[in-house]
Amino acid sequence: MIGLLQRVSQASVVVDGAEIGAIGAGLLVLVCAEKGDTEKEADVLLTKLLAYRVFSDDAGKMNRSVADIGGALLLVPQFTLAADTNSGTRPSFSPAASPQDGLKLFEHMVRRARAAHATVATGQFGADMKVSLINDGPVTFWLQIAPAARLG
Repeated sequence: MIGLLQRVSQASVVVDGAEIGAIGAGLLVLVCAEKGDTEKEADVLLTKLLAYRVFSDDAGKMNRSVADIGGALLLVPQFTLAADTNSGTRPSFSPAASPQDGLKLFEHMVRRARAAHATVATGQFGADMKVSLINDGPVTFWLQIAPAARLG
């Protein structure tokens, strides 16, 4: 599983002209399932992103998590994060999970996030989304949780 975390002042997702998800201060997380990912990897990624310390403490150090500050989460599915860009000028998406598996894992992650965190908004799997954000910092981190099978 891949999560691209962006610390935001605000973020929103629009589908077909209608806003379907919006948050104030918190994390916009682009989420991607890769082949071989299971609910275990989704759970590990969620646990890590909820605890990842990217918000400043009183001394200005990144020592607070989204949970610590009571910030919001906006989870947006984005299979293109799994792109293989090693050759040519067109990305290959063969590392991405199938659409069925990707949807299942995204929905699992959203359910778990809503059970563990107060404010969770989402994008829409498979939709043409318009994502807007104000990246605070900017602060952006790539988290990747590989299944044991891929680790060798």
